[in-house]
Amino acid sequence: MHPAFSVIFLTTLIGAGQGLFFALFASQSYAMVHVLPAHDGGFYAGGAFIALLFMLGGLAAAVFHLGKPSYMFTRAWRGMSQWRTSWLSRELIAMPLVMALFFAYIVVQYFGIDADLYGWGLPGQLSLTVGIAAAVASLGLFLSTAMIYAAIKFLQEWASPLTVVNFFLLGTASGFTLATAYAASQGAADLVPFYGAWAVALTVAGFLTRAASLIRNARIKRKSTVQTAIGVRHTRVEQKSMGMMGGSYNTREYFHGRTAAFLRAVKWIFLVLAFPVPVLLLWAGLATGDGGVLLLAFAVQYLGLLFERWFFFAQANHPQNLYYQVVG
Repeated sequence: MHPAFSVIFLTTLIGAGQGLFFALFASQSYAMVHVLPAHDGGFYAGGAFIALLFMLGGLAAAVFHLGKPSYMFTRAWRGMSQWRTSWLSRELIAMPLVMALFFAYIVVQYFGIDADLYGWGLPGQLSLTVGIAAAVASLGLFLSTAMIYAAIKFLQEWASPLTVVNFFLLGTASGFTLATAYAASQGAADLVPFYGAWAVALTVAGFLTRAASLIRNARIKRKSTVQTAIGVRHTRVEQKSMGMMGGSYNTREYFHGRTAAFLRAVKWIFLVLAFPVPVLLLWAGLATGDGGVLLLAFAVQYLGLLFERWFFFAQANHPQNLYYQVVG
């Protein structure tokens, strides 16, 4: 497939935003049961605001993926109306819901709004409730975004549970790495080891599952052949020309136009930048308490995820390329 940079930024930005929120909400939940030290609402509100900015950045990137960006606002309801059968429609519903809940969480935390909703007599029940709703909606958004690709059965590289797992793990890994840098910048030294340890664990888990998907994709047995592409059963079929003077939508959008060597280079770049380098930087930052190193860990990891997402889209071999072998 031909990778669209708007979708690459969309999926990586919202993944990091959701991961950051998960980190903040996890530490708040642990603090309520006295496993971690409690922090004021401003800390959680500030982090959630950064998460919301990432979500808005992803939404802005998505607009550029549209042929007519104005349709994003005038005809979005039509895309949402197919929620019974379309994962894209579910994503269109989940994304604004997640952003609205992030905003509500920010307001509740920043202004210290609270209520004894369940008769527990404990503070923070309102923010906990909003946080749970936002976390559940975020899980739904992760699932919807990943299933847009995993549900396409004829793109065998995508049609795997590993697609969903990788979207979740890579998004949360980058989010926890960002949370580690955020906690260090806010002087929350007692939360840095918590966020950092989870960032390392999620990064390692992401590496294992992404490596598993690479191994799986390298061993795929194709269901389509040149013969099935054109409906001819002859044992030897070879395309000699494109069959047209110039390119077309099919030849532009369903193949990346890069060499196999280029793809291998991108694969190794993202395997290095998204996984071992951030882990080493996290280790160094946690050992020295240097917030700059922790922020660098997030920057390097996010750069690696941009390469990873480009490779994810480019690796998908659309069956129609069998019909355009001279081009693809």
